[in-house]
Amino acid sequence: MDKVKVGVLGATGLVGQKLIQLLLRHPWFELELLTASGEVVGKKYSEVVKWLQGPFTPSELNELIIKNTDLSTIMDNKVELVFSTLPSRDALNIEVELAKRGVIVISSSDAMKLEEDVPLLNPEVNADHVELIKLQSRRGWKGALLKIPNCTTVILTLVLKPIMDELGLRKVIVSTMQSISGAGLTGVPSIDIIDNIIPYIDGEEERVERESVKILGSLESQVVKPANIAISASCHRVPVIEGHLEAIFIETIKEPSVELALKALEEFKGNKIRAINLPTAPEKPIIVRKELDRPQPRLDKYINNGMTVVIGRLRVDKALKGIKLIALGNNLIRGTAGTGILIAELLTVKGLVYGL
Repeated sequence: MDKVKVGVLGATGLVGQKLIQLLLRHPWFELELLTASGEVVGKKYSEVVKWLQGPFTPSELNELIIKNTDLSTIMDNKVELVFSTLPSRDALNIEVELAKRGVIVISSSDAMKLEEDVPLLNPEVNADHVELIKLQSRRGWKGALLKIPNCTTVILTLVLKPIMDELGLRKVIVSTMQSISGAGLTGVPSIDIIDNIIPYIDGEEERVERESVKILGSLESQVVKPANIAISASCHRVPVIEGHLEAIFIETIKEPSVELALKALEEFKGNKIRAINLPTAPEKPIIVRKELDRPQPRLDKYINNGMTVVIGRLRVDKALKGIKLIALGNNLIRGTAGTGILIAELLTVKGLVYGL
């Protein structure tokens, strides 16, 4: 098939850079458009970006010019699909207008994540929710809007899904240790985070709690019924560059069993998306380590190109009558950019990229 022409809105930030890195040699997508705002507009991407995805800027970017993030510019470039990393305050208007005009928008912004007809996708967990985009025609949209979950939520729900299917979930308590890259290029000043832990991330706990029940919910008659799970999150910023670590405590509906939980996690394939040969889908979306001191960000954040969540310290939780474990995911890849590309691949395989 011909490659799908795609763009990245907000191309100079950390997630934008990671998207570009993953798209450059993608077998299905052709990087056609990079946008940003301010003084960098009109300049070569390779000359102005503070590139943090390797020791050099890939040569393929030498001739790509940064365009302005406005509706007419994006439409003039005739891209079929865009990945948006724009802040929520900037995203809502332009994402909706693009969807109206026939562009598929895959966005990480908070805007519209909880709308009933907007899929919030972690593909191995809820690939079937992609069907919600068919309802968006009621809005008069010729394209579609899909959302990438919060990076912490992606990691959490990928871990919870196989345990929910095997043992059922009643209550989940999660305490996160989140890397500084999750706050973006300028999100955490060095004077604040070096030799320190910040026990608060604005809005993060609420995002995790709200998004998780939608993702883990069931699609019934074209409506997502939120999962009936009580979720409590406490989120903290730690002096690690990349990789979010989560301590997860689960009250199960069935009798807790480490053996059954382990089997479910190790055998999890995730809505069989691997069977439809998505290039970015890892062979194993979850890996369980048996060592007592794993996973660790330094050692485990790039397993399977950063698309696999690594689990360790799986054990019975006597206080909750359930299971507890540690999970690690690469927040930039599995948490955001890689999941966005996985969503685009899913749409392509389902024939939903063209002719919406």
